[in-house]
Amino acid sequence: MKTKLFTIILCCFLTFNYAQEDETVLRTLYTVSLTDGMSYEWLDHLSNEIGGRLSGSKNAELAVQYTKAELEKLGLDKVWLQPVMVPKWERGEKEKAFFEVAGFVNEVNICALGGSVATPKDGISSEVVEVQNFEELAALGKENIEGKIVFYNRPMQADLISTFNAYGGCVNQRYAGAMEAGKYGAVGVIVRSMTLRQDDLPHTGSMSYGDLPVNQRIPSAAISTNDADLLSKALKKNKGIQFYFKQSCQQFEDVLSYNVIGEITGSKFPNEYIIVGGHLDSWDLGDGAHDDGAGVVQSMDVLRLLKKSGITPKRTIRVVLFMNEENGLRGATEYAKVAKEKNENHIFALESDAGGFTPRGFSFAANETNFNQVLGWKALFKPYLIHYFELGGSGADVGPLKSETNVLAGLRPDSQRYFDHHHAANDTFEHVNKRELELGAATMVSLVYLFDKYGVNPITNHRKIKE
Repeated sequence: MKTKLFTIILCCFLTFNYAQEDETVLRTLYTVSLTDGMSYEWLDHLSNEIGGRLSGSKNAELAVQYTKAELEKLGLDKVWLQPVMVPKWERGEKEKAFFEVAGFVNEVNICALGGSVATPKDGISSEVVEVQNFEELAALGKENIEGKIVFYNRPMQADLISTFNAYGGCVNQRYAGAMEAGKYGAVGVIVRSMTLRQDDLPHTGSMSYGDLPVNQRIPSAAISTNDADLLSKALKKNKGIQFYFKQSCQQFEDVLSYNVIGEITGSKFPNEYIIVGGHLDSWDLGDGAHDDGAGVVQSMDVLRLLKKSGITPKRTIRVVLFMNEENGLRGATEYAKVAKEKNENHIFALESDAGGFTPRGFSFAANETNFNQVLGWKALFKPYLIHYFELGGSGADVGPLKSETNVLAGLRPDSQRYFDHHHAANDTFEHVNKRELELGAATMVSLVYLFDKYGVNPITNHRKIKE
């Protein structure tokens, strides 16, 4: 009985000491990030000196060289470039669009969607048909669509607290709208921008033709929310409105680019890898400050903060700046492929790709044992107002690394303003708050520190939690 009591007391004592030690380390990490962070300075350069970093572009190459040089300055154990072939698509001249009602010409704010084909040189002018979804499209059928422009006007659902859920509920019309409309003989597609904000800014993003034959591939563009409402209102009064738009975008052959990788070699378990990352490419309308310059610089600062705080990781910590998340995910696919070929054991991967806003917590892809371990750390984050620890995905770039035993996570900042800027011309540096950005970096490095210290449960025969 005495032996059992002693064991319980000893366990409580050790648990208390570990908790106290972890509290001290997290306090140090937050302090260093908020008083001596580098993320904001790096983002300034990426945004204002380089700008939008569309995959395959000159700016993307400049970003590769800049971030590699900055990582080398940190004195990491290794920094290198991982080659990857990526798509190259260019927007061309600024797009034009208008429609005419009662002799009055309404100019429209549009932008080509990434991967779209161009219109004919003189543009397209045709009757426009408004639909909310693919079911309405099918109900209209070829007889009502052939030769016309399809206008997808399903808005993001405003009463959803998570704006990412609202985005997920309507983004299929942007991604597959042209593919579906082309099957019915449409000559073009315009899509309501993926934002809850009412403004004149069109939001671009990737689209796909799937296996649609080349002769059925039609131009696709995003229209601003204000103009979408104006057009919809006009169509209710006059179904025969003619809509005109012109775009000169072009798809080229794939080109060589790179993932940028840096690492601190683990002192005890060098063959167990923890990665943190974001995607280096961005769309071209703004400078990609929130999407995903913020995630890039936060991830870089994770390794710098570990070194600056005097922490020697047990496991190998890598920062991976992925290329081509926006229109292909080639960087993520290549990184996972090489990791598998080298039989690298990635126990934890954390991605920041939801903007540089105030951090709220993390989402996880994990089994029951490992998620319960994470829940045991919640009290450590409470002083920093980090409270969201939920199952439900991680990030697009770390997704290909998922295994039965590892843990993937995504930083989850407050999402309310993210889609005001997402893929639009106002995704720029001045819309990122320095303190919020640095809080995100501190929150990320704190989670990395805990996974490095405690590892993951390697047992595979436990029950999975339904995500």
